[in-house]
Amino acid sequence: MPHETPLIATIVAGLGLAFVFGALANRFRIPPLVGYLLAGVLVGPHTPGFVADQELALELAEIGVILLMFGVGLHFSLKDLLSVRAIAIPGAIVQIGFATALGAALAWLLGWSVGAGLVFGLALSVASTVVLLRALQERRMIETERGRIAVGWLIVEDLAMVLALVLLPALAGVLGGNAGQQPAATSNLLSLQFDYGLWGVLGITLAKVAAFVIVMLVVGRRVIPWILHYVAHTGSRELFRLSVLAIALGVAFGAAHLFGVSLALGAFFAGMIMSESELSHRAAEESLPLRDAFSVLFFVSVGMLFNPLSLLDNTWPILATLFIIVIGKSLAAFLIVVAFRYPIGTALIISASLAQIGEFSFILAELGVSLDLLPEQGRDLILAGAILSIVLNPLAFVVVDRLKPWLEKQQAKTALDVEADTQPASPEAAVPVEADGPPPPTALDDHTILIGYGRVGSLIGKSLKEAGLPFLVIEDADKTIARLRADEIEIVTGNAARSEVFEAANPAGARRLILAIPNAFEAGQIVMRARAANPSINIIARAHSDAEVDHLTGLGADIVIMGEREIARGIVEQVLKDSTADKPKPPMAGPLTSDQPLTELGAEAPKPDAPDEPPPDPEFEPSSEPEPKQPPAA
Repeated sequence: MPHETPLIATIVAGLGLAFVFGALANRFRIPPLVGYLLAGVLVGPHTPGFVADQELALELAEIGVILLMFGVGLHFSLKDLLSVRAIAIPGAIVQIGFATALGAALAWLLGWSVGAGLVFGLALSVASTVVLLRALQERRMIETERGRIAVGWLIVEDLAMVLALVLLPALAGVLGGNAGQQPAATSNLLSLQFDYGLWGVLGITLAKVAAFVIVMLVVGRRVIPWILHYVAHTGSRELFRLSVLAIALGVAFGAAHLFGVSLALGAFFAGMIMSESELSHRAAEESLPLRDAFSVLFFVSVGMLFNPLSLLDNTWPILATLFIIVIGKSLAAFLIVVAFRYPIGTALIISASLAQIGEFSFILAELGVSLDLLPEQGRDLILAGAILSIVLNPLAFVVVDRLKPWLEKQQAKTALDVEADTQPASPEAAVPVEADGPPPPTALDDHTILIGYGRVGSLIGKSLKEAGLPFLVIEDADKTIARLRADEIEIVTGNAARSEVFEAANPAGARRLILAIPNAFEAGQIVMRARAANPSINIIARAHSDAEVDHLTGLGADIVIMGEREIARGIVEQVLKDSTADKPKPPMAGPLTSDQPLTELGAEAPKPDAPDEPPPDPEFEPSSEPEPKQPPAA
């Protein structure tokens, strides 16, 4: 058996060191991604010791990008994407042009050619998919208006970079590079091997992108949901998980090699089409573990590219590059969003999200060097700028939080003077915006605070409303917020884990707190905050495992309900009800606990030699409906 296993060694070294340094970073209250980047530097070729396979690491990182964009697409719909086109398309185009001009100016100061300046500026203009989405997910902004604007902006940037990758080889001769090379990054199965000129290449590229979108909307919209429902009817969780991953990776790969679309964009469309299925929530859960693991490998692979000595060799050029990425791009994005009359908070979030560069920048840099357009010094500056901007990105959000109150006060003073002129002419012309600043406090007292209004929370809210009990909901998803307002239910908008949002719900005067969110770690933070504000408040939470029950109970929750126990309790109640005619059974008193055997409730004990089976999964019980025999016609 051969012992040369570079793939296994790369995964083990990358994930192992990422865990160690990520945990150390978290211990010192530093973002874990800084630890991931440091792990990559240590296993890279520029430091002594073990050197991981750089090419394999980059391919593993690409899988992380695919799964991450697929997950974002699962929370999106075509309607959501089109709703932000008025700001995302012109905003991204203007921001790309401004950042490219700044990069070209720096290249001119360094004595580079026009072509080098163009490639360098384009590489600095596009944000990292992984960093942007991780930042939005940590703040639970993906499903908000700000999150949709940021993702729409990112999609436009990705499309622009796809065009750049295709057009640069055609323009290389004009820009002073080597026009004879056709890099592999721009090749695909439908590439035509004829010279159609610049406009011909541009037209073919746009036609292929349009063809991909049409295929996904016409064929994928019918076939992908059908596949999911067919696999779900088999009752196999393993097959369902495999089908989700196969669709995500298969569509992304096919989009890149058949239509010349980026892997990330193909995965996003696959997720967006799958979001129309009733099983989209389950698909998101099944892809989450791999999504997190491979996104960590992305940061490790970025760290492997970085040479620490470049900080000494190119100190001032690196600082200038970093200024363009963090300050120049952010300022342009801020002014664009404000010009569209969005709130200051939205402009600041978009600016902070775009204040970094990543995977597309590396591809453009390698393409520029291979075409003899960009000097190797330019590639080093791009890599250094990417590393430093990713490290500083969490700090950018901290600065945004500090600047936001002051800028809002200045905007409010200005708005008082020009209020009449800034009113939209009609309701249709109004821009859908979110309120900035802390939400207004509630006037309720002796009430119930319900956190989360998803599948579980909505059922609880309906029962509270029917019982006439006063309650309010804390929620941050735009669609759910609109539904709550339509039902005339009081709502506090925002993430309940934030102190100003939670305080607006008046926990000190509340009778009870119900946590209907599935995230036990976030729920634990809220439990501690609620118990500190009101020691006598009754806290009810949900959990998915005994460990989560212990975690929430230890933090102060009074009652923690685990779904699997309640399913077992309902089944046993039904069994006892059906068997009372044959043999009297003792009544069930109280909920079924994890250490309470079914034999105490009158159920027959399993045979000693019976193999252990996992508890039934309600999401994957075989349906009574007939299985579909064939996909509907496109």
